[in-house]
Amino acid sequence: MGATQVWPLASRYLALRWRIRAPGTICGVEAAVYAPPVAAPRAVQLRLTGLSVVIPCHNERDNVAAAVAAARSAAERFALHYEIVVVDDGSTDGTGAIAGMLERASGEVRVVTHERNRGYGAAVRSGIRSATMPWILLTDGDLQFDLSELEGFVRRAAEADLVVGRRASRADPFGRRAAAAMWNALVRILFRLPVRDVDCAFKLMRSSLVQELDLTADGAMVSTELLARALASGAAVVELDVTHLPRLAGEQSGGSTRVIARALRELVVVGRSLKVAPQ
Repeated sequence: MGATQVWPLASRYLALRWRIRAPGTICGVEAAVYAPPVAAPRAVQLRLTGLSVVIPCHNERDNVAAAVAAARSAAERFALHYEIVVVDDGSTDGTGAIAGMLERASGEVRVVTHERNRGYGAAVRSGIRSATMPWILLTDGDLQFDLSELEGFVRRAAEADLVVGRRASRADPFGRRAAAAMWNALVRILFRLPVRDVDCAFKLMRSSLVQELDLTADGAMVSTELLARALASGAAVVELDVTHLPRLAGEQSGGSTRVIARALRELVVVGRSLKVAPQ
């Protein structure tokens, strides 16, 4: 092979070498880069290391199985390890029996039983005490929340000790909405709470914080007490909008005269403890 034949081949070889090297110039000649296309990075799915879903229930026979299924679906998506803690607060309609069957069928479900109806706050406190994972999701057993919205809460967990929901539009009867609005305004003013929906039962909480709070309320006042004591301890709180769905089964009890009277009594007791209510 003569020199006139070798030189074109050598030139093509050198050109190819230059084109696959890093961008820049070689001997004053700009080198092109040829590389296979790089796929766009896939979205990272954030997941908590461990999640306890706490579900207080009182007479939720028609809802408890679906509530546990919804909790399981959300926990499997957004946590590496999880447990579901159902607190049966003295139900008389068979809720406890159904919860017991769910517990026997799954190692992730645990049932805490109150032999008598002690109140929503007592059920919340029992659930928090029983939780073993680093994070607690507190939600109700009435299926009025879309637990797939936990994704947004998990994304904000790194910057907060509590990520709490706000029902932008409540799917409750007018009377209940009106009473809730007055109560919410009252406790926000008395306890100087920055959140807009104190009683929203969609709260993602750092276990190491809430398990150290000295919660005493047995009734609906527990939501206010939890937030007030958490903020007093220096907790960082983030609030996110959540969807609120109509109750399709079971009966609401939060607006009953007995529940309201207990909440008002406990408001005074907790307020005195935190030095915000009249002595």
